[in-house]
Amino acid sequence: MSLKAVLFDFNGVIIKDESIHLQLIDEILVEENLQPQKMSERQASLGRSDVFSFRDATANDNSFGERTCFQELLASRGRVATEEYLTQLLNRKAQAYALELEKLEKLPIYPGVEDLIYQVRSRSISERDSQNLKIGLVSGAIRKEIELVLNRAKLAEYFQVIVSGDDITTSKPKPDGYLLAVERLNQKYPELNLQPQECLAIEDTPAGIQAAKRANMQVVGVANTYPFHMLQRCCNWTVDYLTDLELERVQEVYSQKESQSTVSEC
Repeated sequence: MSLKAVLFDFNGVIIKDESIHLQLIDEILVEENLQPQKMSERQASLGRSDVFSFRDATANDNSFGERTCFQELLASRGRVATEEYLTQLLNRKAQAYALELEKLEKLPIYPGVEDLIYQVRSRSISERDSQNLKIGLVSGAIRKEIELVLNRAKLAEYFQVIVSGDDITTSKPKPDGYLLAVERLNQKYPELNLQPQECLAIEDTPAGIQAAKRANMQVVGVANTYPFHMLQRCCNWTVDYLTDLELERVQEVYSQKESQSTVSEC
């Protein structure tokens, strides 16, 4: 088994924008004459709580689908959330998000993102396959927000596929987004013959990690949102920062698995 693709999460892995999201969600709720988020809802929205157990955190993590997040916030306040209504709110939030980013001289991109993308782009799948590793993004954020950030950070050209909240009806921890990314990469590169187990996911929360695991992928957990020790329990690799990730060593593990598989088949 070779490593063929690296799939990034967005919020919490590429950009540190949680405070902006919290602010905008509260503003929209107030504009709708609804109560702002409670502390527990804020934690759930971002997938953060240092006091939850890993299992509890996964169950309460709604950060991976903005539509799901709004839907649950509205339902808890007795507001009927039709799809049309949700779409209107999401569009309003996306417009406000763009305005907030315009105020920033520099986007809060996490350290190591650009370097890791460079490493991925520069590495071949294997000695036998000279194709470079593919790069994708799997997130519950809406596409407008993702593309805005990637374009401004001059990273958009490096992602061969983007699966956003607009593309799927489920949220992490369900694996649909990751499986769709594999499908789209195979459509774009038929010769790749990509299988889920040949992908590496980079995630920062329990729901994202579980989604990738359910898709039969190996996972790097980066401790941007949850403590290192919580992610370490269920990830294949865990790092404090993306700059700590040694992609070469990860590739070696994939190659070893391929060798072991070959031996076992003989």
